[in-house]
Amino acid sequence: MYLKPKPSILQEKSKAFSARIIKMVKYLYKDKPLNPIHTQLLKSGTSVYANVKEAEFAQSPADFVHKLSIALKEAKETDGWIDLLLESECITAAAHESIKKDCLEIVSMLVASINTTRKNHGLYT
Repeated sequence: MYLKPKPSILQEKSKAFSARIIKMVKYLYKDKPLNPIHTQLLKSGTSVYANVKEAEFAQSPADFVHKLSIALKEAKETDGWIDLLLESECITAAAHESIKKDCLEIVSMLVASINTTRKNHGLYT
């Protein structure tokens, strides 16, 4: 019998973050000229969770680091889109602060996971 592993805190937080991004894009999508930006935000924001989830069954520690590194890049891209949405007055300062806090928490968790795995498995780049 296959026992499904309990989701890690990183998986739970990245899933909740991706769901927030989906809800934000649904709300923002009314502004048709900006749809390409919203699409980029949707892609990068949901890719964070997808790559964290994919890392769950990585083939090696190096593969695990690789998947989390992609998630980190996507999280940083999402962080940039969030800042741009604030700067262009598409979202409020309160909305920005809330979602940015979540994004930066995930970034910190990803960096810690990557660094710990590299240290524990002698992986250096």
